[in-house]
Amino acid sequence: MVYSSLAASPRLLLQLCVSTLYCIFASIFSKISCWKTEACGAAASPGRALDKRRVQNATTPTSVNYHFTRKCNYKCGFCFHTAKTSFVMPLEEAKRGIKLLTESGMEKINFSGGEPFLHEKGEFLGKLVQYCKQDLQLPSVSIVSNGSMIKEKWFQKYGDYLDILAISCDSFDEATNQLIGRAQGRKSHLDNLYKIRNWCQQYKVAFKVNSVINTFNVDEDMKEHIIQLNPVRWKVFQCLLIDGENAGESALREAERFVISDQQFQEFLDRHSSVSCLVPESNEKMRNSYLILDEYMRFLDCREGRKDPSKSILDVGVNNAICFSGFDEKMFLKRGGKYLWSKADMKLDW
Repeated sequence: MVYSSLAASPRLLLQLCVSTLYCIFASIFSKISCWKTEACGAAASPGRALDKRRVQNATTPTSVNYHFTRKCNYKCGFCFHTAKTSFVMPLEEAKRGIKLLTESGMEKINFSGGEPFLHEKGEFLGKLVQYCKQDLQLPSVSIVSNGSMIKEKWFQKYGDYLDILAISCDSFDEATNQLIGRAQGRKSHLDNLYKIRNWCQQYKVAFKVNSVINTFNVDEDMKEHIIQLNPVRWKVFQCLLIDGENAGESALREAERFVISDQQFQEFLDRHSSVSCLVPESNEKMRNSYLILDEYMRFLDCREGRKDPSKSILDVGVNNAICFSGFDEKMFLKRGGKYLWSKADMKLDW
């Protein structure tokens, strides 16, 4: 019936042929358009492929500095991690983030602030230290503190889980510490320093000293005290300006008056070159060679002289966040960032 109808109506046959050809061409055009879209999409967004490669080749967070609090009871004039917020990550969320870092290859975590012993009188910090060493079995767990809030009972409870305790001390003259702001009221910063040194010896924690060299202490001779304290490391930093922290309109500190020249810093180092535990860190070495995690667990990029945060590792994962850290791994190794950092390997004479 169909063929007879077509034979009887050439016009109908022509319409059918045209319709068939249209369908064929439409199908071919659709496939070509699809191929073009895929090709153009890949060409228009090379960043996607690049970002994927960046994530896959992300830096291993071997050593991380976790500044879980910004609050501090001291007012050091050159501080470059100031109390811009009072936020502290809930304990279980902080543990989750630390576990993510460990799964990504972290071997050493350093807790800092602010003053890390200030929050919950050191209990929050102690629980994190215990978790890192006991549960995650990290090779190295360390703390940087001003020493003012540390009690012996903290060592009794958590000392076994801590590898290194660094106490910040910029001068062995009490008046100079007062000028710098490295003090609380009239309490002796130096008395605390020596007391904590003895506790570290007693409870088998490696003792370290950090000093920031600035206009108030650049001419001081610290050799005798450092030799007497005998720390495993004496980190000597050149005063550093960070926009939005200790420099610029939005900063809580104005550190310009503390800044010294490269030559002044080198002269200080030369004067203390006989101290074997000295580890110098100029502004060049310091700026991009630390993996800094802030209170929201965001990596901070300091390459532009300010702290630009990544997204939180709790939201996007470690590999995604670390791509925006600005971390210079070569400088990290050059400044001696990788060292014998587990007290089990140090073979110290307790």
